[in-house]
Amino acid sequence: MLTNSFQHIPGIGAAIESQLWSSGLLNWKSITPDNPFKISPKRFETLTAYARESFEHLENNNPAYFSDLLPAKEHWRLFNEFRESTAYIDIETTGIRQYGFEITTIALYDGKNIRYYIQGQNLEEFIEDIQNYNVIVTYNGKTFDVPFIEGQFAIKLNHAHIDLRYVLKSLGYSGGLKLCEKALGLDRGDLDGVDGYFAVFLWHDYQQNKNEKALETLLAYNIEDVVNLETLMVMAYNMKIKATPFNDTHELPLPKMPEIPFKPDLQTIDRIKTTMFGSYEF
Repeated sequence: MLTNSFQHIPGIGAAIESQLWSSGLLNWKSITPDNPFKISPKRFETLTAYARESFEHLENNNPAYFSDLLPAKEHWRLFNEFRESTAYIDIETTGIRQYGFEITTIALYDGKNIRYYIQGQNLEEFIEDIQNYNVIVTYNGKTFDVPFIEGQFAIKLNHAHIDLRYVLKSLGYSGGLKLCEKALGLDRGDLDGVDGYFAVFLWHDYQQNKNEKALETLLAYNIEDVVNLETLMVMAYNMKIKATPFNDTHELPLPKMPEIPFKPDLQTIDRIKTTMFGSYEF
């Protein structure tokens, strides 16, 4: 879809892009002097220059060029061309004032491999691993996950960033990741009802009571977040494609769900629900 896009070119929004498509300018290669669409010499010069520049950045595997120019709700267009260098990431934090605000776990999924990072064990390894990717996909990561990571590790994540919060909102889905999942038919099974607020109690139970099952449940939850991000990304991509002339050629199959290496412990979940909720100030 990226090579069919013109909205990263200054002066071209959704309406003009649609006119370009209707005229036969379906991709960057079709920008030729003999195209029937009547445009001014100045705009043709701009289109030609940006098409040439766009091909160069695509060939050099530089998605940041496009994410810097496209509106946030259109960042989905990067996905298919850069899918092989994409990481889905999500963090969990302490969230309890008396213990400070720190990252407890990070989950990373690249469509093939699952990686997880735990405070006090291997959390710093994330800094090196994330450099293997050029695109990150999050939900609300632009205002939460990425600033939190950058602040804790004193680093800068310069990756192209597809934040599904904005993409899904443009499709009419909002209210948080779990609500979007439910609206789109994703079932969390035993983790239904567990959210970021609950994840704080899981970490506290692990830290205070040495409950390994609480950590495993937290990791199962954190990893399911990133695995579901891939599915949501493909769903959003396909829904966006339907509003373009490329629905018949660009639709993507839904990904297969990988085996998550941890299982939620129902006894731990039930105990926290009945004995811990409401006991701590956030």
